[in-house]
Amino acid sequence: MESTIHASAVLVGAHAVLIRGPSGSGKSRLALSLVQACTSGGVCFARLIADDRARLEACHGRLLVRPAQALAGLIEVRGLGIRRLPYEPVAVVGLVVDLGAADAERLPGQDQRLVVIAGIKLPRLAVALGESALPVMLASLTTGGT
Repeated sequence: MESTIHASAVLVGAHAVLIRGPSGSGKSRLALSLVQACTSGGVCFARLIADDRARLEACHGRLLVRPAQALAGLIEVRGLGIRRLPYEPVAVVGLVVDLGAADAERLPGQDQRLVVIAGIKLPRLAVALGESALPVMLASLTTGGT
């Protein structure tokens, strides 16, 4: 079964990073920063999948993410408006990032590092309100996960 949620997603390497959080928490900013990290050498490959709304579907034990059709290839850049970027039409989610997470801890327990979406268990990175998500996310991606 497919559902649409307010989230952004970026394909980083072979798997997607699903970015969730309340309105104004920086989902679009983080998605754009990940794409830009590719050009600066921070990650080997990064491409936008979805911004603002993402379609999720459980398929054969994996969670797939797609852009909402009307928003495919579009991203909001604060101060500039809506911009067009190359995008991937579908990817397998490999990490969930929750921005503004009330349960974010300096040293999270195992239960905080996992989330279940549509019956699929995924690694999770909880980022506290006001914390910069990019450095910790890059560390997670380059040091073997959460």
